[in-house]
Amino acid sequence: GRLFDILVSLVLQMIIKSWKTLMRVNCTFWHHSVTLCMRLERVAALKQGHLRTQFLGTHIESNFRKSKLTTQSDMKVELLPALTDNYMYLLIDEETKEAAIVDPVQPQKVVDAVKKHGVKLTAVLTTHHHWDHAGGNEKLAKLVSGLRVYGGDSRVGALTQKVSHHMTFKVGSLNVKCLYTPCHTSGHICYLVKPNSSEPPAVFTGDTLFVAGCGKFFEGTAEEMYKALIEILGQLAPETRVYCGHEYTINNLKFARHVEPYNSAIKDKLAWAKEQYDKGEPTIPSTIAEEFTFNPFMRVRETSVQQHAGESDAIATMGAIRREKDNFKVPRD
Repeated sequence: GRLFDILVSLVLQMIIKSWKTLMRVNCTFWHHSVTLCMRLERVAALKQGHLRTQFLGTHIESNFRKSKLTTQSDMKVELLPALTDNYMYLLIDEETKEAAIVDPVQPQKVVDAVKKHGVKLTAVLTTHHHWDHAGGNEKLAKLVSGLRVYGGDSRVGALTQKVSHHMTFKVGSLNVKCLYTPCHTSGHICYLVKPNSSEPPAVFTGDTLFVAGCGKFFEGTAEEMYKALIEILGQLAPETRVYCGHEYTINNLKFARHVEPYNSAIKDKLAWAKEQYDKGEPTIPSTIAEEFTFNPFMRVRETSVQQHAGESDAIATMGAIRREKDNFKVPRD
């Protein structure tokens, strides 16, 4: 019955999580594993139906996750939930009706969204080569002819244009700047999109910067993540909207609360994120300014975070809290 379905779903989620970790460490199995992981995701979703639960404080996602459209005068961004906790992003230039997709791991869902908006898909913006971000590139390139596929790593599938730091290109009339942020992977790229108006820019951060968190250091160092978060992303306009690769916000904020238990910004954001989750709504985007108030990895220069880490140096603090986060047991509350 209901309890059995929940237990089966939990087991499937554990298998998927373990498999994803293996894929990120050893990507030589990538081609054979994309299909298996996606099938497991679908089975898990079917078993869950519209159920939600919590197990040891870890939120289990399902197909109740809603898309979200952010509209500005000259561009739109549609958040497209994918797999268990990923996001794809459809970026639309209102002037030309050209569009780009960020990390299209579920190609058919992308094609459906493009048809819904009546736009022309011309580009794929790949943040990094991991299967849950780049795993749909080759199929999408077959479904939509003439796609330009951008990425910073030769391991990215269907790559047509390898990019580097501060390289620029256009999606319609929108200006896109590439930001090289190695650490999670050695070829990770964030994409900064500046509208042609005074409205806020958008940055698509993949697995470098999350709401209240950052990616694991699979192929990099604390020094590289410090540079990525503080010296590159942290220098963007405070109002820049942050569109990250995963819905990890609640668990990230629980760790942030552990690091800074008296930080009211963390408590307020966590309460809000729980409300969003209960409605099936995304917690994305945040802003660069917000991240500096509640993200411990953006706050490594703060005395409170350094004291928690037992360090007096920002880079050493970055390494210390990342190691702690890797082994953090998320509380239920």
